[in-house]
Amino acid sequence: MSEVLAPAVLVAALLLTVGWHAGDTPGVSRWWGLPGALFAAVIPLGYVLNGVRTGRFTNHHIPERADRRIPLIFGTGSLVAGLALLIVLGAPREVLALLAAGGVGLAVFALVTHRWKMSIHAGVAAGTVAALTAVYGPVALVGVPLVVLGGWARVRLTAHTPAQVLVGALAGALIAGTVFPALR
Repeated sequence: MSEVLAPAVLVAALLLTVGWHAGDTPGVSRWWGLPGALFAAVIPLGYVLNGVRTGRFTNHHIPERADRRIPLIFGTGSLVAGLALLIVLGAPREVLALLAAGGVGLAVFALVTHRWKMSIHAGVAAGTVAALTAVYGPVALVGVPLVVLGGWARVRLTAHTPAQVLVGALAGALIAGTVFPALR
């Protein structure tokens, strides 16, 4: 569950889904989420996997809190570069709003992780449900049990405490549930 609901997987899937939804507008491509996913998920994950390969990180979940800051800053930089490019290219507002909300989330998690290991897995999972609820309505709340299951997996793997999972989920849901709808 921890791998299936990993942040990079959820971010990529969410951007593709929101991009597809934005394509419901006449004259808008359904594929705008693809470059968003590249900059918000694929490039940052590539950076982390390279760090694992070269021995800078023990694994792709970056369990050491002290090691998380630079990958979060790199991920934020990649996301901002992608957001800037998509603005210039005229991407739909929904995709831009989602990237902006993701940037706010990354900034918050980067600031907190310096002092405490809040669960990014739980934050992205809860944020995904919040964003999908903003797009598709209450039917997207069927994803809430997956947030709980993912949080349970992180605690079961001793990657986080229940408090770290709960606070991460609340932060992710709050950010995605306010920033994304406000900007879309």
